[in-house]
Amino acid sequence: MKRYRAHIFVTIALAIVLAGGWHSSLRNALADLRFAWQSRQTSGDIVVIAIDASSIDRIGVWPWPRLLHAELIRQLQKADVQDIALDVDFSTPSDASSDRNFAEALESAGGSVVLPSFQQPRTDRTTLHVNRPLKQFAEHSWPAVVNVEVGRDGLVRRYPFGEKLDGKFLPSMAAMLAGQYDETRTPFLIDFSIRTAGIPKVSFADVLRGDPATLQKLKGKKVVIGGTALELGDRFSVPNGEILSGPVLQTLAAESLLQNRALQWTSGVVTAAGLALLALLMLFSWRRVTAGKRVALLGATAVALEAGAFALQAAFPLILDTSLFHIAIVVYIAAIALDEIDIRDLLGRVAESRFQRVAMSLGDGLICTDANYLITVWNPGATAIFGYLPEEMIGRPFDEICAPDEALATSAFSIKSAAHLAAGSVVEFDGRRRNGEVFPVEASFSGWQGADGFQFGAILRDISVRKREAERVRYLAEHDTLTGLINRNTLHAQLETKISAAETDGRKVALLVIGIDGFQQINDMLGNTCGDLVLRAISQRLMAAIPPAGLVARLSGDEFAIAVPTSDIGENLSRFAEQIGDGFDAPLLAGNRHLRVKVSIGAAVCPGDGRTADELLSNAHLALSRAKATNRGGHVLFEDSIRRELETRLTLEAELALAAERNEFELFYQPQFHLADGRLIGAEALIRWRHPVRGLVSPGEFMPVVNTSPISERIAEWVLQTACAKGAAWERAGHKLRVGVNLSPSQLESGDLAISVAQVLASTGLSPTSLELEVTEDILLHDEQGALNTFLEIQELGVRLSFDDFGTGFASLSYLKKFPLDGLKIDRSFVLGLLTNPDDAAIVNSTIGLSKQLGLSVIAEGIEDRATADYLVRMGCEEGQGYFFGKPMPASEFEAKFLTAVATAEVA
Repeated sequence: MKRYRAHIFVTIALAIVLAGGWHSSLRNALADLRFAWQSRQTSGDIVVIAIDASSIDRIGVWPWPRLLHAELIRQLQKADVQDIALDVDFSTPSDASSDRNFAEALESAGGSVVLPSFQQPRTDRTTLHVNRPLKQFAEHSWPAVVNVEVGRDGLVRRYPFGEKLDGKFLPSMAAMLAGQYDETRTPFLIDFSIRTAGIPKVSFADVLRGDPATLQKLKGKKVVIGGTALELGDRFSVPNGEILSGPVLQTLAAESLLQNRALQWTSGVVTAAGLALLALLMLFSWRRVTAGKRVALLGATAVALEAGAFALQAAFPLILDTSLFHIAIVVYIAAIALDEIDIRDLLGRVAESRFQRVAMSLGDGLICTDANYLITVWNPGATAIFGYLPEEMIGRPFDEICAPDEALATSAFSIKSAAHLAAGSVVEFDGRRRNGEVFPVEASFSGWQGADGFQFGAILRDISVRKREAERVRYLAEHDTLTGLINRNTLHAQLETKISAAETDGRKVALLVIGIDGFQQINDMLGNTCGDLVLRAISQRLMAAIPPAGLVARLSGDEFAIAVPTSDIGENLSRFAEQIGDGFDAPLLAGNRHLRVKVSIGAAVCPGDGRTADELLSNAHLALSRAKATNRGGHVLFEDSIRRELETRLTLEAELALAAERNEFELFYQPQFHLADGRLIGAEALIRWRHPVRGLVSPGEFMPVVNTSPISERIAEWVLQTACAKGAAWERAGHKLRVGVNLSPSQLESGDLAISVAQVLASTGLSPTSLELEVTEDILLHDEQGALNTFLEIQELGVRLSFDDFGTGFASLSYLKKFPLDGLKIDRSFVLGLLTNPDDAAIVNSTIGLSKQLGLSVIAEGIEDRATADYLVRMGCEEGQGYFFGKPMPASEFEAKFLTAVATAEVA
C-alpha cells in the first residue's frame, strides 16, 4: 500500500478538482498565456465602421435617425463593398419617414445587408425576449444572431455558429460574414492571438460624408457597423485584460473562421491518456530514481507539455488542456516532499516546541503542593498576583493565601475541600495579598501521583477586574447610560414582577408611556448636547413626580415610561397622567437655558388593558400614538377601539398583498378632451380593486393604506407598466393618446424612478411623449432635492410631468418655480363651484393666467356639465376631464366608447 500511496493521493486530488470544476480557471489562464505569446495578423478583408465618439460629436444628435443608416448603406454601395453587417438594434419603430427611407436603402442593397437579432431578459427577469428587425427591414436583409456567451469569470471566449430562436436556426453574425454557418457545428473558441490592432477601422462620419480615401479603403471588403464609443456601453471583457467593443468582437470571431482558427479543446480521451502515461512514468521511477531527479523529471515534463501545447495551438485550431497535467505534477511533487520527511518526528518536535512556548508565556499563577498541602512550586505569575516571593511561600500551607472568615477566625475556603475535585474543576474564593488586600480568585485544581508521593496543583487568576467589569456590564445592560434610569429590558422584567404581585393581592398596575413633543427640533436647533441635557432634566422631573413604589424608565430616544400601582395614585389614572403633563408647564433647566417642552402620554392598566408586560407596553404605545395624532400635549387612555382600528388596517394590508398576488387590481381610464373642439387627447389611468366578495372597492378606502404599506412600490410599478402597455397598444392601433399615471411616494423614495420609467418605456414601446406622470405636493415634501434630480432625469427621457390637485396644498406656487413641470391640473374642488362661487372662479382664472405665463398646459378636473366646460373655454383653459365627458371605465369600455367611435368617424 505504501508503494502506491502517492499515486492514490494524486488520484484523489484530481477527483476533487474535477468534481469542483477548479481546473477550468487554470485551463483558461494557460490558454490565455499562449494567446499572449502568439501573434497573428488579420486578413484585412473585414473593416469596422465605428460609431465612435468623433462621429457622435460631428453628427451632433443621439440616437441617430435611421436616415443616417440609410445614407450609409448607399455610400457603401458606391464603395462596392461585399457584405454589410449592422450591429445596431432595428427592432423598434422610429418615425415613419426614417423607417421607410431605411427600408428603401435595404432593398436597393439587394440582400447584401445583415441585421442583428438578439435575446434579452424581459422585465420579469425570468424569461427572454427575442428582438428582431422590424418586418419591413427583415424582408430585404439577412438575419443574424449577435448574442455572445459570457463565462463564469466574466470573460467572452466562446462564440456560436448560430442559435435557435423560436424554434428556427439563425446563423451568428461572424458565421454569416465568413460564410461558414452550419447548424450542426458546436460553438468555437475565438483565437485571441489575432491582434485586434490590425483590424481596419474607419469612422462612421467619414463614410457618411463620402470621403474618397475612406471609401477606397472599403472597396471589395466586408464591413461591420457598430458602436465603439465608450458611452454606448457595448463592451466585452476578453482574455489578457482586453476590453473589446461589440463590432470588434464580431469581427475577431469572423477572422477566426476566415483563418481556419475556430479553436476547440482537445478531448478528454487525450487528457486521460496523458495522465495515464504520467502515472506510469512515476510508477516506474518512484523507487528507482532519487527524489531530486523525480522533481526535475516532473518539471521537464511540465515544460515539454506547455511547449507542445504552444506548438499545437500555433499549427492547428486545437487547444491542448494541460491544466490537469500541471495539477497532477504539483501533487506528485508534494507527495515526494512528504515521502522524504519523517512526519511523526516532525510533529513531535512541533508539539514539544509549542508546549515550551505556551508554558513560558503562561501569565497565570501556578502553585503546586505535596500531599500535606504544603507549597512546593510557586511561579512568577503567583508572585505577581499575591506579592509573595517564592522563598517566602515554599513549604508553607496553601491556605495562607486564602482570606479568613472573621466570624470563624479561619479561612472561608480550604484546599482540602477543593483538591479532590475532578481534574480541571474551577472554583472561586477570596484570596489575600501580602499587603492584606482581599480580592476574588479563580482557581482550577488537579491532582496526580508524583515521584515524591501524591501532589496537588492549582492554576490561579486574579478576577477582581473581571468582577468589576461584570458589575459594570450588568449596570449598563439594565440602565440607560445618559439618564441613569432603568432601560426597556429592566422595565419589562420589573413590570412582570409587579403584575404577578398585583394578581396575588388583587391590585392594578398602571403603565404610562411618555413621548416628548418636538424633541427632534431641539436637537436640530440647539444640538445633541443640549438635547441630552433636556433628557436628563426630564428624567429628574419624572422621578420627582412618582410615588416611592413607582418605576421610571427610558424606552428609546425621546420616550419614557412610568409603572406604578394604581393604589398609590388614588385609582385615578387620568388625573395622574394630567399631573405628569402639567408638571412640564414650568420650564426645564438645560445647562444655562430654560426650555419649555410638552409631552404626550399614552396609558394602560393591568389587568384590564393587558395581563403581561408585553401587552401593557404595546397598548400604552398605541394610546401614545393616538395622543400624538389627535391630542398632542395631552393624554389618552387605552381603549379596545384603538387596537381594533389598527387590526382593521393590518387586515386590509394583508388583503391588499393577497390582491396583488391574485391580480385583483385593474386600471380604469377617464377620458381627457380638448375643450375647444371636443377632441380626445388622452386618458388618466386610475387603479380599481375588484374584490372577490365586496365587488369594486373605492380607491379612497384602500389607497391611503397602499401608499403607506410595503406593497406600495410593487403596486405603483404595476400601474405604470400596465398603463404604458395599454398606451403603446393604442399607439400601434393608430390612436396617439396621452396616458396619465399618478406617482406614489414610494416610487420617489426608491431612488431609481427615472431608470424604471425608461425600462418600462423600452419594454412596452410607448413613445415617451405619450406618457404624463402626475405628482402631488405630499410626494414632494419628503425630499425636495432628490425629487428635483429625479424629475430632471425623467424630463430628459421626453416624459411629461404635471402637478396634480393644484391649489390644495401650502407651497404650490413655489413648486411651480422650483420643479421642471410641463402642466398642472386644477383640483375638482375649485371646478365644481366655478359657476356659483366667485372665489372659485377667481382662483381658476388666476391659475390659468399664471400657467400661460409660465408656459404650462392646464387641465381642469371635475367638469360635470356643458356650462362649466364652456366657461372654462372662455377663461382660456384648453383641456378638461370629468363626468361630463366620461367616468373612469375599464379599458375595453373606453376603447369601445371612444377609440372605436373615433375610428368609425374617420372612416365615414
